[in-house]
Order: sequence, then C-alpha cells, then structure tokens
Amino acid sequence: MKMKKTNNLLVVDDDSNICLNLKDILFEDGYKVKGVGTLKQAEKELINNFYNVVMLDLKLPDGDGITLIKKIKRINKDIVVIMFTGYASLESSIAVLNEGAFAYLQKPINMDELRIIIKKGLNLQKLSMDNLQLLAKLKELSLKDPLTDLYNYRYLRERLFAEFKRAKRNGSSLSIIMIDIGYFKSINDTYGHQFGDLILKEFAKWLSDAVRVNDVVVRYGGEEFLLILPDTDQKGSMTFGERQLAILKEKVFDSKGKKIKLKISMGISSYPENGVNTESTFLNSVDQALREAKDRGGNNLYVYGGISKRYLNNIIEKPGKETISKLKEKLHKMKNRVNQTLLESIYAFARAIEAKDCYTCEHAECMVSIVIQIGKELKLSNKEIESLKHAATLHDLGKIGIPDKILHKRTKLTKKEYEKIKKHPQIGAEIIRCIHFLESVVPAVLYHHERFDGKGYAKGLKGKDIPLAARIISVADVYQALTSDRPYRKAFKEEEAMKIVKEGIGTQFDPDVVKSFIRTIEKQKKKGKGICKKKF
Repeated sequence: MKMKKTNNLLVVDDDSNICLNLKDILFEDGYKVKGVGTLKQAEKELINNFYNVVMLDLKLPDGDGITLIKKIKRINKDIVVIMFTGYASLESSIAVLNEGAFAYLQKPINMDELRIIIKKGLNLQKLSMDNLQLLAKLKELSLKDPLTDLYNYRYLRERLFAEFKRAKRNGSSLSIIMIDIGYFKSINDTYGHQFGDLILKEFAKWLSDAVRVNDVVVRYGGEEFLLILPDTDQKGSMTFGERQLAILKEKVFDSKGKKIKLKISMGISSYPENGVNTESTFLNSVDQALREAKDRGGNNLYVYGGISKRYLNNIIEKPGKETISKLKEKLHKMKNRVNQTLLESIYAFARAIEAKDCYTCEHAECMVSIVIQIGKELKLSNKEIESLKHAATLHDLGKIGIPDKILHKRTKLTKKEYEKIKKHPQIGAEIIRCIHFLESVVPAVLYHHERFDGKGYAKGLKGKDIPLAARIISVADVYQALTSDRPYRKAFKEEEAMKIVKEGIGTQFDPDVVKSFIRTIEKQKKKGKGICKKKF
C-alpha cells in the first residue's frame, strides 16, 4: 500500500477540547488531523479513509479503546496506535501494548513526548510499508522470467492449479498449448547467444500480443513456452493454434537485421476432452503432444491423443471391422506412448542415484556404449540389444536403497556393510519387476553380480545358467568401474583394467563375452576411439 504524502491523524476522544487542541497543535506540525468522540464514529472513519496514526482514549462512551485497537489491526496492521488514559495502571498498559498499540501515554498529554512518538511511529510505518512493497516486487520478480518478462514455471504451477480447480468446479473448459522453437541451438551457434536472446524476447512479445487478456503466457524453459487458455475447449484451442502456426510460417523475426523465420511445434491438451484429472497429468499430456508434433518435423500442431468420450461413442455407434481396426491402432499408439513415458520416469529415477553415487551417471552412459558393442559382436537381435541398453541404464537402480555412508565410504567395507551392498540387485529387480515391457530386463539386473564360477551373488548361479545379458553387464560393469575414479581409489589405466578383466576369464567372467569385448576394443582403437567415446 502506498503512503499518502500528507500524514493523516485521527483523534478518538469524547473530550472535544482535547480533540480541538491536538488538531490545532499537530496541524502546525504539518499533519492533517480529524477528531471524533465515539467508537462508532471512529470505525466509520477508518473504513472510509486512510489514517497513518490513531490516537484514542482508553475509556469512551460506547466502549473501550482496546476493542477499537483490535478492529484497527484487522483493517490495517500498519496503522500506528497511540493510547491515552487518565487512569494508568500496569495491567492496562500491558493489555494495550499486547493488542498492538505503539505507545501508551497518560493524560494530561505531554506534547513534546507525543510529537516524538508520532515521528517514531511514522518512521517505523514507512519502513514497514517500504518492506511490503519490496516484498511484493520481489515476489513479482520471482514469478517472472527476467529475459522475456513472461511468467515462469513457478507461476505456471500456481496459476494452472487455480484455473484447473475453477474449470472442474464450474464445469468449464480449459486448454493449454505448449510451444517449442525448433533448432534454436543453431541460431545461438550461428549468431551467438545474445542474438538468440533478442529473438526469444521478440517471440515472447509476439505471443503476448496474440492471446486474449485473460490468457496466460509462460516461458516454460529454454525455447519452450506455454499458454493457458481459460474457457477454451479443444476445438477452440486448435483453431487458435492453427491460426498462429499459419501466421508464424510467414512471420519474419529481426525484420531489420538477419530476417529469421522460426520453425514452431505446438502440442495441445484440453479439459475435459482429454480425461486429465490433475494439473500434473495435464502438463504431462501436453508435453507428450508437443513431442509428437516435433517428431512430425516441426511447423506442426498435435492434439494429445487420449481416447475421448466422443471417440468412444463414434466407435460404439459405428461397429465393424474398420472401426475395430482404428481402435486397435489407437490403443497401440497409446500403449507405446505410455511405455515411453514410464520408461523416461524410471530412467529419471535411476539418474537420481547420481546424487548418492557421484560416478553413476557417467558410469551408466558408458555401460550402454559397451554392452551395445558387445551385443553386436555376439550378433544379438535388435530386441536383445534394446533390452541390454535398458539393463545397462538400470542395473544399479537398487543403489537407491543403499545408505550414503556405505556408497561413499573410502575405506574397506565391513562384512555387514558388504551384505547391504549385495542387496542392490534384488532391490533394483523388485522396482522394475511389475513393469510388463521391462520383464526381459529383470534377469540382467538381478544377476549382474553373479560369477562364472558360481561364487557371486545374489543367487550363486554358475556358467551358462547365468542369463547372457547378466554376463555381458558383468563384464561392462567391472571394466567401467575399474576405469573410473572411486571414493576409495583412483581410476586404473585402460591397459591395467583390461589385464584384470582377462584374469577373470572362466572364474568371474564368461570367456566368450570377454573375447567379444576384447574384439570391440581392438576395433575402436583402429578407429582412434575409446570404448566409451561413442555415444549411442
């Protein structure tokens, strides 16, 4: 709230002489003063006008001043309240100050003392109001993207929650559109990040001008933007999106300089058409729609493909082979999309281990490279190699259940600690066991610490009884661990690591897998690359 330039003072006292005297004296000091004689008159004044300071008597004809203090603090807690009384006592002083009075003066009033108290109170009030304005400004800034001046992701979650709640309560429509500027990295690489920022600002301005007053434009992150369109159904959002895409295909950005056209992808999700029931699933659905639009090559709009009631009604009303075929195709696409989303979530979960075990992220990335090359050397099918990739990424997933103090320990593990470490394959297997499309990955995760001689864990399997994928993961896991810095030792050189792996042939490792691994390394060396240099 802004303070008035003239400080307004209200005197509440049933003694009209006190009101007039204070009014005359304080007017000379530059204050605007009004006097009233009852609580009722004071309440009316405070509701209709702003006062910086209220000076009131403890005893009034229609009540006591403490009652008025409570009402004043409900109206505006920053109003400075100064209490007067001719009947001072320790108990009344404490009661008045506890209710929020700034000061407590005994009648007859010492004007010099009153002037000092008013000045101190006004200074404190100004400081409080300045702080409130600063906090409001800081909050606004915390909800805004500093580059584009659009709202940011934090604001998006708050606003989307509110809009979604309103739409469900009122039975109204709500749509969101996620927008991505394609190949934006090439703009930054070609013209520099400073120019890229200018284009983002220009695009943000264009978006803001394109929407309605009650629509919300958010910079979602990087070169992604999101629009919240209240009271807009799927058809309306599609019409809007298609119109903007048509404009963008022709629009030139930086028209006075480099004249750039942008390639835009849009994803749309709508409530209630798409069956989303929380703001999180709403965001996930529009994100999936955007990815589909991008997969189609950009300059494209895609509506989230959940099966709507209208779609089901059409299937029911038009039975036959053709509609059954369409439904099967729809369900297949949805299954693949759900599988992909679930897999990404599990991968994100696996990456969370990086916070617990600092080398795990790089470790898993290199593991994927190694197992793919071994798999190709062993002439495995594409499906088997795909399972190997998942297993390599997820093989240490179970470490999420191992205490940090054990994972980060720099000295030798105790027997008890080692027993806990040995549980991570089972933990990882249990996490993914219930996911149908990852069932082929479970054995590799569960048995990747088995040894060819039967002395490993978790089940003590031996030789070819150990699943092939687990035998491959075992070799890749040990080699990559040996060539990485660990909390308790420095990384081995590649030659030293290979020597250790070869020494494990027939005891720790499957001879055929190790031979295939050696061949992949030799092939990579001929190409001038290390085993983990190439990313898959």
